[in-house]
Amino acid sequence: MNKTYIAPTNKRSTWYIIDAKNKNLGRLSSKIAKLLRGKNSTSFTPYINNNIHIILLNSQSINVTGKKFVQKTYKRHSGYPGGLKIQKFNEILNQRPNRILEKSIKGMLPKGILGRQLFRQLKIYPHNMHPHESQKPKIITFI
Repeated sequence: MNKTYIAPTNKRSTWYIIDAKNKNLGRLSSKIAKLLRGKNSTSFTPYINNNIHIILLNSQSINVTGKKFVQKTYKRHSGYPGGLKIQKFNEILNQRPNRILEKSIKGMLPKGILGRQLFRQLKIYPHNMHPHESQKPKIITFI
């Protein structure tokens, strides 16, 4: 009879800094979602939170390919009749640059309690400054 190996949970938090400057939206989002889940770890367990925190800088200088900068739309609905709001990518990037990456990464995380916990461990900032120096984050560079 085979026994399932369950890796011990990581109680210590690890913090990473990722710079989003001139990175493609989808490629960066999928790498961040993968890192938040802990899939890069040898002790990955699908239902366990690995206490990985990510600080994402320069969200206002994210790139998209093709004509998505002008054509891509985001929809939200208030729940009332006639409550559909549609905004273009460049409008949201000017008003709330964090919202684009938040929506993209949240859609790639699991739905449910674990996904909500993981999303709270993501900190997004539009510029190059953040208030998390005391956590001693490690810098990660994606190609």
